[in-house]
Amino acid sequence: MKKIEAIIKPFKLSLVKEALHEVGISGMTVSDVKGFGRQRGSTGGIDKSAEYDDEFLVKMKLEVIVEDEDAEKVTESIKKAAYSGKIGDGKIFISADTSSLYA
Repeated sequence: MKKIEAIIKPFKLSLVKEALHEVGISGMTVSDVKGFGRQRGSTGGIDKSAEYDDEFLVKMKLEVIVEDEDAEKVTESIKKAAYSGKIGDGKIFISADTSSLYA
């Protein structure tokens, strides 16, 4: 089993959900998260006169557990659906299931 975690832009969530449904994934966990990467939270279009600057960008984190053989197609599906071509599209992390170590 593999755990796939993806950090995506919030407006891409519906597209990613549909793409995953098309490859047979019927369940996922979704969380609201905030953070920044190389752009250090800069969006380039926010009013600089604002008194409060959070410096963190709002993102969505989705987690999906899949069989090893499905990991690549699920990852590719997420990449295609979440891609906007602009900075901050997100990251995808894949890790092995370690639950058998605790069983």
